[in-house]
Amino acid sequence: MEVCYQLPVLPLDRLVPKHVLSRRGAISFSSSSSLFGAPDPRQLSQRRGAISYDSSDQTALYIRMLGDVRVRSQVGFEPEGRISHPYLCIDFRTLHTRLDYESTSTAPERRVHRLLSFQRYLHSSRLLRGVPQQIPLHILDEDYTGQARCMLEKVGNWNFDIFLFDRLTNGNSLITLTFHLLNQYGLVELFQLDMVKLWRFLVMVQEDYHSDNPYHNAIHAADVTQAMYCYMREPMLAKSLTSCDILLGLLAAATHDLDHPGVNQPFLIKTDHYLATLYRNTSVLENHHWKSAVGLLRETGLFSHLPAEDSLNMERELGSLILATDISRQNDYLSRFRRHLDQENLCLSNASHRHFILQMALKCADICNPCRPWELSKRWSEKVTEEFFQQGDIEKKHKLEVSPLYDREINTVGNIQIGFMTHVAEPLFAEWTRFSDTRLSQTMLGYMGLNKASWSGLQQEQTSVSKEAELGSAGGDTEGSAATTTATATAAARRDSITAQAAGGTSSKEIPQGSKES
Repeated sequence: MEVCYQLPVLPLDRLVPKHVLSRRGAISFSSSSSLFGAPDPRQLSQRRGAISYDSSDQTALYIRMLGDVRVRSQVGFEPEGRISHPYLCIDFRTLHTRLDYESTSTAPERRVHRLLSFQRYLHSSRLLRGVPQQIPLHILDEDYTGQARCMLEKVGNWNFDIFLFDRLTNGNSLITLTFHLLNQYGLVELFQLDMVKLWRFLVMVQEDYHSDNPYHNAIHAADVTQAMYCYMREPMLAKSLTSCDILLGLLAAATHDLDHPGVNQPFLIKTDHYLATLYRNTSVLENHHWKSAVGLLRETGLFSHLPAEDSLNMERELGSLILATDISRQNDYLSRFRRHLDQENLCLSNASHRHFILQMALKCADICNPCRPWELSKRWSEKVTEEFFQQGDIEKKHKLEVSPLYDREINTVGNIQIGFMTHVAEPLFAEWTRFSDTRLSQTMLGYMGLNKASWSGLQQEQTSVSKEAELGSAGGDTEGSAATTTATATAAARRDSITAQAAGGTSSKEIPQGSKES
């Protein structure tokens, strides 16, 4: 997006031209309106500025402010000559910040209150304490270019490196990726989404993810969104999903862990957290993610132009998708999925069946890390385990019962991942492959088998090293080294075998990408 700032070209007593205020999405204001602190807004004819974009050119946002020195001084611009400054970089969120100054009016000042997520509450408390924000401000006209844009051309590739993409977008992977996918599907134009409201919504969504969470952060949300896109491109879904299904699928993926506190549901319950009380100990986090997403939709007014019934229905279906990611209900969804496949009664022309498949697709996308290439999968595994261990440390500190698998002294990344693959990931992706037996599905199963073998090999290496340390003798050292070498060779051989199987007989370097894109 481009931002154009134009200094006044009209005298102060001249009105804002009608063609400016009549542009699609125009937001007009006056220096005396409530936006700048006065109690009562003036009439339209007295307003002194506008923010608009033309319906024929939605890639540019025009900010027009007409010569009120008080306004310019509040937003940080010095009075200058009447010249134009195109492509001025400003923080998008300053457009929504209420500018306060001393008012000469004696009327009580009207204050606007908003619900704060955990993350925004933390930011506001830091500001009150004088602690600078750790997250850099997002720039409205910062577009994805160069390498990031090249990566987006292959966003349907299963080997998509979301960590690299996040670095290339300066930490804005969720905003950039979701915005790109919505545009690629033509959903912005189809649903007549206001570009300003959409961008503001995505910025607020990314901000409400906790960047200090090792795993449940905005990068994870972006990764799930990219995986969801890959699944929706599968032939069985691509020919059946409606535009509304696609919009809900992408928004659910982007917001499915919104405002995640970095601890699990049992922790919230045993600490008597207010969220556990609010949602009666049932799908506590998922309900919070859903309600947080609805709050941002309503705060930004993204669907405000739709009929009220349609907007409420989209919010309900969004909640249904997000609630399906509750891992404690995994067996319920898996049993229903298996029953449909056994009876062969899935009909994707049926709206309820399509919605159920979207739920299963989002569940797969949420836990697809074991199915990624080893370098990505290992990194995600280390991150989620570190988040587990951090919760375990908190439980120990406060003398609470440590949750299973959350004690760093008795668990390792390897044994946690092997158990997760065996009991959770493998059953789910086996059924997904029954539903959609494609190259992508076979690739995911191949990678998961490869990664499981790699973790088993690392576990054997660690066991050998431990025995070697205990023996402490020359003979023991030799035996331990031999065991380590054997374990490593076995893991490597199994990896080559699984890779060749996943690639359909190709070499280990020619793993299929799960996409037609090269």
